[in-house]
Amino acid sequence: MISCGNDEERIRPQLGSITESVYASLTVQPDSLYDAHAAVGGIVAKVFVEEGENVSKGSEIMQITNDAPELNSQKAKLALELARENLKGNTAILKELNEDLEVARLKLKQDSLNYYRQKKLWEQNVGTQNEFDARKTAYEISQKNLLALKNRYKRTKNELQTQLEQAEVSYQTSLVASRDYTVKSELNGTVYSIYKEPGELVSLQEPVASVGSANNFIIEMLIDEVDIARVKVGQQVLITLDAYEGEVYMATLTKIYPQKNTRTQTFAAEARFIEPPAILYPGLSGEANIVISKKDKVVIIPRNYLVGEDQVKTDDGLITVKTGIYSMEKIEILAGLDTGTYIYKP
Repeated sequence: MISCGNDEERIRPQLGSITESVYASLTVQPDSLYDAHAAVGGIVAKVFVEEGENVSKGSEIMQITNDAPELNSQKAKLALELARENLKGNTAILKELNEDLEVARLKLKQDSLNYYRQKKLWEQNVGTQNEFDARKTAYEISQKNLLALKNRYKRTKNELQTQLEQAEVSYQTSLVASRDYTVKSELNGTVYSIYKEPGELVSLQEPVASVGSANNFIIEMLIDEVDIARVKVGQQVLITLDAYEGEVYMATLTKIYPQKNTRTQTFAAEARFIEPPAILYPGLSGEANIVISKKDKVVIIPRNYLVGEDQVKTDDGLITVKTGIYSMEKIEILAGLDTGTYIYKP
């Protein structure tokens, strides 16, 4: 109620609802938004996607050209084929050693027969000492020679097996290095930006593309440090966006980052839409009001009718009141004023 009899605006307090909230600036960003980097430097050979195009996890985004990985891959492949041939092929080193082992076995068998035959004759006092010693020595040498060849065969086989395994690892590593020259998407989403064109130089420090979720968006908020102690995860958030003037969207506070930005004296927080707008774009800005508390059927007055921190102007002059929670436009009166008293706008 407004009266202009004394040229001063006046009203009576009302019973109503009041909501206390914390203000925050906001920016809308796709969920899981990240900058894609090339694992190696080089020249952009081809860009496979366009900005705004949907991609799946593992989809190729950009090809970086460099001859070195391809050459290294071919070299590693040749080394692998050689190692495999040495171990398992028709001209394998082990085949030759195996033939030497067979010869040594035959010689040992022959020397063994000669030794035991000569030993039996010697026990019958037939033959000479020199003949017996010669047969015995030849038999012992054949035994040692066969044992040495067996050890050599085993050692050579182990070495060739190790060389084959090393060649396989080198070849697989070279293939990975070749794949590093293809930038791929790490998630199912949308390519929001392409930073490099074919022919441009790519370094390890520069991002080549920006990729994020296609449908899920998060609300990034900055909350002043004087208010951060009053906000909690799970609180309701009222969202207004510059792109949707006059519309209010509901959201829920989902995350509060504990590290303060010393430059802006703010804390970062995140919220998620309960029912988002039909169309969202990265970087949309707006305002958020995080609901701290809400009361119904309380005495409220406009905040601009309050004089100082705890007084109002009435027909009897300034009186002191006890205030409660407040919003951007209203304030709760706990005591000192009722709905039947006129107050004047200072």
